[in-house]
Amino acid sequence: MNTPQQHPANSHGSKNTSAGFTLIELMITVAIIAILAAVALPAYSDYVTRGRLVDATNALATTRAKMEQHYQDNRTYASVTGYTAPCATAQTAGTFSVQCAGSALSATAYTITATGSGSTSGFVYTIDQDGTQKTTSLPAGWGTYPQTGCWVQRKGQTC
Repeated sequence: MNTPQQHPANSHGSKNTSAGFTLIELMITVAIIAILAAVALPAYSDYVTRGRLVDATNALATTRAKMEQHYQDNRTYASVTGYTAPCATAQTAGTFSVQCAGSALSATAYTITATGSGSTSGFVYTIDQDGTQKTTSLPAGWGTYPQTGCWVQRKGQTC
């Protein structure tokens, strides 16, 4: 009489079990991934925002240098016949609009303002003829303002 042969790994007469993950193991893995994402996403978002803030600070420094050159050439910060002051017209730097308009521009003084939009909405930085840097507005959660002496680049930074 023929007896069924048993597989060596299944020599105790139990049924074959398939290898794989249990539902509990999968749920634990999903929970761990969710926790990591909850920590990493805000940090990455702040990192990207800080990268965009550099556009404003670079534009302010560059425009200030152009204004000083304009003053050296014309002995005034204001626009003169044939020469428009570099900050008199709005410029775009990344997501920032950079300009000094109205009372922010005179023969002896100026204040250049960089105003964020889109992902940098709420950020407003300024610099004047003396080189004084100011943070005049920040989005919620980034800290207190106004701050004089620096441009806030990180959450909670103070001058």
